[in-house]
Amino acid sequence: PDQFIPLAEETGLIAQIGAWTLQEACRQAATWPEELGIAVNVSAVQFRLQGLYEAVAAALATTGLRPSRLELEITEGVLLHDTTETLAMLDRLRGLGVKIAMDDFGTGYSSLGYLQKFAFDKIKIDRGFINSLGQDANSDAIVRAVVGITRSLGVRANAEGVETDSQARMLLAEGCGEVQGYLFGRP
Repeated sequence: PDQFIPLAEETGLIAQIGAWTLQEACRQAATWPEELGIAVNVSAVQFRLQGLYEAVAAALATTGLRPSRLELEITEGVLLHDTTETLAMLDRLRGLGVKIAMDDFGTGYSSLGYLQKFAFDKIKIDRGFINSLGQDANSDAIVRAVVGITRSLGVRANAEGVETDSQARMLLAEGCGEVQGYLFGRP
């Protein structure tokens, strides 16, 4: 993905690839037990192109997946352009009943103002902070602060890139209720 997604974005094919991915993810998730959901990454370019809302609505309608089982993951880069239009699109998507997660929080152009302008369902703490958890006091403090912010906002926190039992234990102790990484399974 780190090789073909930039090319797909550059050529404009990302909209078709993204629509297909949404459709397939929802189709697959519809066969799973009701309590399981699925998260789908949406590229910043795909977000800005026409048709994302329609692609999400169509994927839900054709597969019968309950909207609350679909979570769209966006990066902070999405929030950099046309903030009013971006927030309106996020509200429209949320209106479908899907969840919205901010992926890789803290790595790019982080602004706590975004957390004030839009009520995300989940904030995903980037693996860069998790890699040095327990070894770097700054990483420990940042993770503690982000988990604290999510708790105060009533938003779920997810730690990406958990690879050791020690990291998992520290995150649990800090109150981070969701983790993902090689410790639990490879993608």
